[in-house]
Amino acid sequence: MPRRLVTTIAAVFLGAGLLIPAQNGPNVAAEGPFTHFARIPVGADLRTIRFEKVKTVKVRAVVASTGDANYCREAGSRDPGGSMACPQARGGAPVEAYEVTYSYTGPPLASDEYANRNFTFSVYFRPNELSPDAQRAIAARKISRADAAGYFAVSTYREQAGRVAIDDTKSRFCPGTYVDGVWTHNDPRCEDKVVYREVSEPSGYITVQVDAVPARRGTGSSK
Repeated sequence: MPRRLVTTIAAVFLGAGLLIPAQNGPNVAAEGPFTHFARIPVGADLRTIRFEKVKTVKVRAVVASTGDANYCREAGSRDPGGSMACPQARGGAPVEAYEVTYSYTGPPLASDEYANRNFTFSVYFRPNELSPDAQRAIAARKISRADAAGYFAVSTYREQAGRVAIDDTKSRFCPGTYVDGVWTHNDPRCEDKVVYREVSEPSGYITVQVDAVPARRGTGSSK
């Protein structure tokens, strides 16, 4: 059986569709779950992405309270713990959603002693984001997997990701040696000058976008 790939993404507000299941349904951001994106590792076989199922579920939205942005920036510098007046995520009321699940094969997790290569991911749609035809077919529960797949379109792309790196052309490091595992300057008065720069490189993840097909396109097909 495919194994669900659970990836912790600190900011679900970025629109990632990979979510951590909760006991009473997934906790998802107010907008995040409905952006229809999932991120899977580079190295996954994109040819194996296959529609598995669609079902109605309840999702518990995560709502961010509002606050004064300037005050919060100052509060963050004064107190690492922030302030009660600053935006905080809190649980919202459960809402209806369509959970659309796909499977794929990819590199095994380093922590998986069984080297499992089968994974799944899910994205979520609001009820009004699916066509009336799709809603009726799903509600009837008699639709085939191939026909259900036809109500959705999958596309993939790889984004550029930014990171901070040392600028070797502007940085200067003092000569020295390792003594007992510690780098020691030959001249104690010498000070390193480290300058950083932002670099862009391909992301370590493939973004999978799932869109609802606005009108019925034949019988559909699964990957």
